[in-house]
Amino acid sequence: MRSPAPWLPRQHPAAPVRADLEAALTVELASVAAGARRRVLRDGDRQIDTAHLLHSLMEQDPEVRAVFGSPTQVARVLGYLVQRSIGYGLAWQGSVEDSGALPVTRDGGATRRLPSSDPVAPDRSRAPGRPDGVALPELPGWSPSAVAALAGALAGARLRGDARPEGIDVLARIAADRDCRAAEVLRRAGVDVSLLAARIAERVSAGPAA
Repeated sequence: MRSPAPWLPRQHPAAPVRADLEAALTVELASVAAGARRRVLRDGDRQIDTAHLLHSLMEQDPEVRAVFGSPTQVARVLGYLVQRSIGYGLAWQGSVEDSGALPVTRDGGATRRLPSSDPVAPDRSRAPGRPDGVALPELPGWSPSAVAALAGALAGARLRGDARPEGIDVLARIAADRDCRAAEVLRRAGVDVSLLAARIAERVSAGPAA
């Protein structure tokens, strides 16, 4: 039986969605989150983003690795993730990942949103990877897209009657958010993200292996 292991920081008054996320972390997902945080600290990144989550999931969750279909593809994705700190990831260090809103940068320690040519700002609660109609909490040290992946995973688990999400639920939300950093990594590693999403849906529908 999997026991909850609250790990996310509690620095603000608890909102319902945030409390759900904290209570929903199983021991396994807490370990994934801890691995992502260690990587952030080691590499000097600003926040845990979806690529950090993907890297930790790939390393720790056999079910996540299995859905990629072959050891060769798993090796390619992990090989590309490892290159982050010395290659493509350097361009991400000055920005905040938020695939469902206007780009965000840090200016003198303060967060500001860049102007958009579109006069209508996108609705963050309806963006890909975010559960419909849910106002997402702000979690210190987490990108908005990473929070969306966790909240969406929790929503997906509850739709099938489970109280807590699995790693595969987080991967499903990452695959659904085509503009997040993890999805970009997958595409660059040669993964067909649409096919991956279909495999995830099939595996989740089938339920746990006997």
